[in-house]
Amino acid sequence: MQKLILRLKTEPFWTMFFAFAAMIFFLMVTQTLTQSIKSWELDTEMFLWFLLVGFVAQSIDGALGMAYGVSCNSILLGIGIPPASASAWVHFAQVFTSLASGISHWKMGNVDWKLAKKLLIPGVIGSMIGAFLLSNVDGDMVKPVIAVYLLVMGVVILRKARKSHHATKFNRESRSLPVLATTGGFADAIGGGGWGPIVNSTLLSKGKIARYAIGTGNFVEFFVSLASASTFLFFVKELSLAPVLGLILGGIIAAPFAAYICKLIKPKYLMVAVGILIIILSIRTFYLAIF
Repeated sequence: MQKLILRLKTEPFWTMFFAFAAMIFFLMVTQTLTQSIKSWELDTEMFLWFLLVGFVAQSIDGALGMAYGVSCNSILLGIGIPPASASAWVHFAQVFTSLASGISHWKMGNVDWKLAKKLLIPGVIGSMIGAFLLSNVDGDMVKPVIAVYLLVMGVVILRKARKSHHATKFNRESRSLPVLATTGGFADAIGGGGWGPIVNSTLLSKGKIARYAIGTGNFVEFFVSLASASTFLFFVKELSLAPVLGLILGGIIAAPFAAYICKLIKPKYLMVAVGILIIILSIRTFYLAIF
């Protein structure tokens, strides 16, 4: 905590952004509690199912840096929830789970603060644009393109893991990082998930150490999810209590364990797991988008 307080004192950027995020978080929760949740009757069976879904999805996401949104969104779409509503529900839950995950990674020392600053603003802007478009346009049109990109990233990561002794030195000053973050935030809002597969996988492919790529990506993801969830709430006026509450609690419970796993596993094995997961998810996304 002392390190965080010192950082806030020495870097006004983080003080301002944390304060602004806290205000938006408060307003979003207030809006949800007073207007968006129409019924407070809890479907216990549905709650328990989504508690399990949230736990498993966040365990994967916190350890490998991706798949929470993709996993949860796929289930919601599979039971007939409209894309905009499904993405809104997932991102509302992900605000809480990514907050827990971000704090866990910070405590484990997995966050590169300078890299986080590079990704933060572009990621937030991209997510707001994506949330706005999905609320007014069919987001399925961009899914095949995202799937092909992810497939390429998965192959690149596997090659990096196989040749890890020749790893590329990561360039934190690269001009492509803001573009990457904007793309990741946009795709995340459009597809109900995608920040991790796009941003974290690209950081890994560029040579960033696995624990810092995943920890920093998950830390920034809180702000990205907060921006998209707040935008969605302007257009999607109703949240279902059981799925959202289940996803939130399941993810919060899993977050500390997942961050510890991320720190414990050797980078090479972590990169292999991430690469395989990305390839599987990208093939599935492409298949569902086309057929």
